Amino acid sequence: MKKIGILGGGQLGRMLLQAAANYAVETYVLENDEHCPSAHLCTHFVKGNLQNYDEVLAFGKLVDVLTIEIEHVNVEALEALEQQGVQVIPSAAAIRTIQNKILQKQLYTAHGIPTADYLITQTAEELTQHQAFLPAVHKLAKGGYDGKGVQVLNNQESLTQAFNEPAVLEKKVAIQQELALIVAVSTQGETAVYPLSEMVFNPYLNLLDFQISPARVSQEVLWKAEAIAIKVVKALKSPGLFAVELFVDANNEVLVNEVAPRVHNSGHHSIEGNACSQFDMLLRILLHYPLGNTQSLSASCLVNILGAPNHAGPAVYQGLEDVLKMDGVYVHLYGKTHTKPGRKMGHITILDKDRTALIHKANKVKDFLKVITQ
Repeated sequence: MKKIGILGGGQLGRMLLQAAANYAVETYVLENDEHCPSAHLCTHFVKGNLQNYDEVLAFGKLVDVLTIEIEHVNVEALEALEQQGVQVIPSAAAIRTIQNKILQKQLYTAHGIPTADYLITQTAEELTQHQAFLPAVHKLAKGGYDGKGVQVLNNQESLTQAFNEPAVLEKKVAIQQELALIVAVSTQGETAVYPLSEMVFNPYLNLLDFQISPARVSQEVLWKAEAIAIKVVKALKSPGLFAVELFVDANNEVLVNEVAPRVHNSGHHSIEGNACSQFDMLLRILLHYPLGNTQSLSASCLVNILGAPNHAGPAVYQGLEDVLKMDGVYVHLYGKTHTKPGRKMGHITILDKDRTALIHKANKVKDFLKVITQ
C-alpha cells in the first residue's frame, strides 16, 4: 500500500484526505496542531513544524511520495529527501521558485511569459527612487498568503506602507477580468487543463469572494489563457497540480499574476462541478495514474463563506437552513469553531445549467448566509 505524505493539515489537506478515502493508500500528515482539520482523517498524524528542517526531513522518510497543501514549507529538507529517493510533488525546485515572488517574476521574464511590468526592491527606502512607477502593488517576496504581504501604493504618501524587505513592485494593471486555470501535470509530463474560471475578489479583504466556471470570455482570451498557463507549468518542469491566476487588461491582453503549486480555492467548485475534482486529480498524479477528465458537468459558481465584519468569536451560521433548502447548492463548512472578519469558514458550490439562474442563486446565498457571533 502506497504511503502518501501531506505537509500541512488544514482544510485543503482535509479535502484531499476525503478524496483519498477512495484509494488504497496510507496517509500521513505533518502539522503543528493536533486538532487541525486533517488530524482525524489521516492514517498517521505527526505533530511538527513545516518550517523545521529536521522535522520535515524525518517526516518525509516515512512516506513514498510527499505533497503539500501550503507552499510555506522547508524546501531545503525537500531537496534532501529528493536526493534520498523520496518523490516530492511538486518538486522542491518548483516550490522554491513559487515561494518567492521575485523568482516567480524572473521565471516569467526568462520564458517570455506575459506579466505586469515590475521592479525588484530590497528596502522601503528604494521606492523613493521609483515614484514614477506608481501606482503599483508592492508584494513581499516571501511569506505572503491570502492577501497578506500585499500593499497598494497609489502615490508618494502611500510609500510609508511599503515593505522594508525583499519585494516585487508591480505596475498596477487596468484589470478587466481576473481568471484562474487549474493545470495538472502527470509524472510522464502529460497535461490536463480545467475550464477557465472567472474570479471576483472582495476589494477590501483581497480574498476570492465569488467565482464562475466556465468563464465568459472571448475565444481569443480563452486560447491565450490556456496557452500561457501551460507555458507557466512547463517552465516549472515538475509534475503536480498548479493554479495559475491571470489578469485580462484593458487591451484584452492576458497576463500572469501568480501561480500556486497545489490544490487551490479557485478549484474547489470542481468537487461537484467537474468530472474529476482537483483533489482526485492530485491523487492520480501522486499515484502515477492516468489524468482524469476535467470536463464541466454544469456551469458552477463558488462562493466563499467569510467571517462577517465586526464579528470575532464563536461562530454562528446565520441563514444556513435557508441555503440548505436551495436546489443545486452544496455547502462545505470547514469546522472552524471561531470566526473573525474575513476568515475563510467554508465555501459553497452552486450548479445550474442556466448562467442567469446560477448568478441569481449565488446572490441569494450571499444574502442569506452570514458568519456572525452570538
